[in-house]
Amino acid sequence: MTMTLDTPAPDVIAKEAGSRPAGRLRRVARPAIGLLLPLGLALAWELAVRFGYSNGRLVPPPSRIWQTLVELSASGELSRHIIATLSRVGAGFGLGIAAGTILGAICGYWTLARRLLDPTFQALRAIPSIAWVPLFILWLGIFETSKVALIAVGVFFPIYLGVMGAILAVDRKIVEVGRIFRLSGFAMIRRIMLPAVLPAYIVSLRSGLGLGWMFVVAAEFMGASEGLGYLLTDGQQLGKPAQIVAAIIVFAVLGKTTDWLIQLAAAPFLRWQDSFSAHAGGA
Repeated sequence: MTMTLDTPAPDVIAKEAGSRPAGRLRRVARPAIGLLLPLGLALAWELAVRFGYSNGRLVPPPSRIWQTLVELSASGELSRHIIATLSRVGAGFGLGIAAGTILGAICGYWTLARRLLDPTFQALRAIPSIAWVPLFILWLGIFETSKVALIAVGVFFPIYLGVMGAILAVDRKIVEVGRIFRLSGFAMIRRIMLPAVLPAYIVSLRSGLGLGWMFVVAAEFMGASEGLGYLLTDGQQLGKPAQIVAAIIVFAVLGKTTDWLIQLAAAPFLRWQDSFSAHAGGA
């Protein structure tokens, strides 16, 4: 009695081997496509200034902005301002996550808490960020505490709404299945609630982070002596448009990088979600 083993045909092996480099190329090409628009606009503006269609005084060309970034980096100013801004965003983001997650979960689980707290939170959410500035300065002073508190307020609301809304949107049929199998409270949360809530929670984290970067600008207008927001005001007061645009570009790069880091950290927990894994791969 003889036994034969099925082996893949040579053309199948060659096809699989050829698909691996193509897959790597697609992973590299996806983020590169997103750079086409900003690079194209930068090139067009540089050429417009070079050929005399604009003097580049109020909107400086990319070459001048790059030169400003190089000078700020060489002097050590850029790294100092980036570290100051990152520390404020990190502290405010952490506080906003903690408060938004806890209160969002409480209001999502308990109807009484939602009826008691949610109307007040919705009213506070409608207040413009700049309106908090004088109050926080009066309460907390002009130093770091007031800046971090302002950022935390901006981060809090999207996370609170995301968590509460995700819990309320959980399919009650799935919850009933868990009760039929007599899952404990902890098992119900781990096996049913968390998988259902996690995608919306990640989206709320990204939204909260985006608002954190917006609120840090208002926070650094509150008498800051360092930070990217300080670079903006310094450039405006001294008439340095290249410095202003350079600070804006650094804000954009840091915001996109931190958003990508959230997607990267969340990807292992959301591998089952095809749309998320595809989006994270092309971020």
